Amino acid sequence: MNDTPLTAQEIEEKIDESLDPVLSTRRSAREPAQALTGFTRAQQEFVLRWVDIIAKTNAVMGYQFAVRAPDGLRRMDLDDMEQWIVHAMDVYDNDGLSPASKVIHEVEQFATGLKDKTAGIGIEDVAGVLELFVQGLSGRALKLESGEAQDPAHGEHAAGTPWTDSATLYLPARVARFPERDQNFQLYKAMVAHLWAQTWYGTFRLNLAGVCAGFNDPTKALRLLHALETVRLEARLAVDLPGLHRDLVALRLRLGETLHPAAWTSALQPLLQTHATVEDSCALLTRLYDSEPASPLSYQGRLFPERVAETTALRQALEKQQLREALERLAEEHAPSTGDEPQARSIDERFQLTQTSEPREHGQFDFELRLDGQPLAAPPEVRALIDSILQDFGRVPDDYLTAAGAGDYRPGPAEKRAEDVWKGTYHEEGAYLYPEWDYRRQHYRKHWCVLREIDVHAVDQPFVAETRLKYAPLIAQLRRTFEALRGQERVLKKQQDGDNIDFDALVESYADMHTGRELSARLFTKRHKLERDIAVMFMVDMSGSTKGWINDAEREALVMLCEALEVLGDRYAIYGFSSLTRKRCELYRVKRFDETYNDAVRGRIAGIAPKDYTRMGVTIRHLTKLLGQVEARTKLLITLSDGKPDDYDGYRGDYGIEDTRQALIEAHRCGIHPFCITIDETARDYLPHMYGAVNWVLVSDVRRLPVKVADIYRRLTT
Repeated sequence: MNDTPLTAQEIEEKIDESLDPVLSTRRSAREPAQALTGFTRAQQEFVLRWVDIIAKTNAVMGYQFAVRAPDGLRRMDLDDMEQWIVHAMDVYDNDGLSPASKVIHEVEQFATGLKDKTAGIGIEDVAGVLELFVQGLSGRALKLESGEAQDPAHGEHAAGTPWTDSATLYLPARVARFPERDQNFQLYKAMVAHLWAQTWYGTFRLNLAGVCAGFNDPTKALRLLHALETVRLEARLAVDLPGLHRDLVALRLRLGETLHPAAWTSALQPLLQTHATVEDSCALLTRLYDSEPASPLSYQGRLFPERVAETTALRQALEKQQLREALERLAEEHAPSTGDEPQARSIDERFQLTQTSEPREHGQFDFELRLDGQPLAAPPEVRALIDSILQDFGRVPDDYLTAAGAGDYRPGPAEKRAEDVWKGTYHEEGAYLYPEWDYRRQHYRKHWCVLREIDVHAVDQPFVAETRLKYAPLIAQLRRTFEALRGQERVLKKQQDGDNIDFDALVESYADMHTGRELSARLFTKRHKLERDIAVMFMVDMSGSTKGWINDAEREALVMLCEALEVLGDRYAIYGFSSLTRKRCELYRVKRFDETYNDAVRGRIAGIAPKDYTRMGVTIRHLTKLLGQVEARTKLLITLSDGKPDDYDGYRGDYGIEDTRQALIEAHRCGIHPFCITIDETARDYLPHMYGAVNWVLVSDVRRLPVKVADIYRRLTT
């Protein structure tokens, strides 16, 4: 191997080859080329390899990295350099070019943050624990994400600063403030607790931007108001969650931070009362406007009222409609059977909601819902809606109790269906986010694919009945075969006790006795019935290429499998999959594990129809998650497909194959055995690499697919 460093001319040529032709000029490459000449050959090749990888994603970012790489090499080793690059590309994937360019440009700050990397902790390391922590604190479901906000008024970025829009808690990607990981985790926990308190104790029940706009310097007013709210929230936590509050106090002492200036002490007494609200903080703002607050606490974060207002407005409109529609359904369910007076009253007059005088938990008040004067137990979904509304308003506005259809209210758009998600703006609401493996980076693209589960639209067609009739003799044969599998017994020999004498063992013992050896006590045979403990997930390709007789063959194969498996008794589920870019990955429920093979499932099998493309990695990851929730000794993931991974946005070739292979490796690690049944004649070129040499089979004649699938299943499970 040649260890001689590359010359500036050689570096310049390699950069030219990697970058987009628009950027590939001698003048643009000269600066990084000259700067890299002072480094070792290994460092130069590291930079050039990553320039090539980054440029395939974005040429501008590739050039920016080439320019900043020498500075990075002087500050970090190659492992840390890779962390910097991957972080920048993650930011590009999620937020675009401008924030990613900022990460690349701030190489010095990134290197400084990695100095104590053994103690530092990343959001991905603690997200699971913190999500459970937030869930335990109560309130509406809050998401946790890593991200920075931009102040719309001043264009300032809040990189590494916690903040919330009242629906998502945004945390820094990494915390390395302390020399020990546990202390850094406590800081993460404090950030989450403080942001949660803002949503739970009503910081956003007022228009904070409007309040601060009445002062000469709205930015200063918002900073002061945030400091006052922090005092109020800490006082509430001290009463409702004293253990958590002690942790916050200990954290402040460790950091040498002060909650408020000493001169504020007497003025802050109203905020220390248990009934204090955000209005009390606003009242004090005028009095203390001419003073300066203490430096912000490390876990205090920033307030972005405009972001909160946008999110809150959307949520309140949706919850208002949902509550009205829920009340309409409740009124119908509890409608009197006679024409009594309550029936003649308007829906508006029938519902009353009152809050109890004693708080339920953490200072929040419980409520009582009445219908026609009688207490009504609110269903869980209605209770969750009312709890969320109470968080926003501190009460339920009167017009929220107007049921849909009453008075002058006109229902808005019909409730969104899962399959309509891509037609509107709520694109990731209720969806699953999964990473995707980029083999060029040798790293995952985090939260890259958006997947949604959808029920297959059942059709009222005689397809299942026709398939039964068409394959009646074969189905009968399969049933007999599977019945034999179910009742299969094995004779265990040389047992200490059992049903019969093991004559072979008896003869051996007789011989041992005459030769002076010790006699064996294992002289019996026992019948042992083989217990099947198998859970099988069928993953059915519903891409557009299955249109026509391939789709018919898939559906026929599923019908025959279901008929046979009902006899065998194995637990099984069936899901179809399709995609149209990473933002529209769809998983179609045909049969869940807990469903019986009934008319609804038969209708869904008949309704399986070709859709779009074949993005396999995200589907395998989600089905692996579902299989992981099933208790079984043996778990199989069987794919029925007609081709290699493919999608509209470039998910094809080596990229799609490598991501699918990585997803299958992840499934193996979870104790799941993947297998592929394909009709693609070119499968030999890629399936051995994805599934392994013996974990796939080619059915060359599509018309034989229904016959082969059941036989393959029998061989896989015996």
